Amino acid sequence: MTKDITIFDIVTDSYLHSVLDVSALTHEQCVKLSDLAAASTERPSRGDFAKQQKLLHAYISQLRTLNFEAILQVRQSKQATADARQEVDRLYLQLQNLDYQQLYLRMEIAACEAYDHKYQHLSLAPVEEFLQRHPELAEADENALMIARIHEEHAQREALEQARQGLLKRKQGLIAENKKRRDDLANLDRDLEKFIDAAKPIQKILENSL
Repeated sequence: MTKDITIFDIVTDSYLHSVLDVSALTHEQCVKLSDLAAASTERPSRGDFAKQQKLLHAYISQLRTLNFEAILQVRQSKQATADARQEVDRLYLQLQNLDYQQLYLRMEIAACEAYDHKYQHLSLAPVEEFLQRHPELAEADENALMIARIHEEHAQREALEQARQGLLKRKQGLIAENKKRRDDLANLDRDLEKFIDAAKPIQKILENSL
């Protein structure tokens, strides 16, 4: 046999239970006053009726107080619900902003990873060869190792550039020196031709005397 469900089984809030209790007492008191008035063929005793009526007024006053408190609680619950909803909306917007920021950062990271960096086209020394020269970097991570290889390549290229500049200056010096020698030889040729031209009359005199 199933148990009959009562209002107290449906309503679980303790405050509402107190309201239902007072409401039930008020209803019983109303029925009692009604029965008291109807059962007596004569006019009911003023003392008993006034006592019962006073008790009914007390129950009604208690119900009014509980009703007023219930209204205040409803207002407070509505305000708390509105505040909670506002906080939820704020957190939701904050979560959306974080999602957008995360998406933006992922796109930026993907763009950086796909970017065709110039250092990727440098003719760097192989890692094995580099580590043979720098064994202290054997435990370095990939980024630190790449930076060290780039620095080494930069130093080597600077040394080669300095050597090239030195060879270029030496070449320019040799060119200038060769030009000076050519000029000196040209001047010597001109002087020799002048000497030969000046010696021709003397040669004729010597030829005639013979």
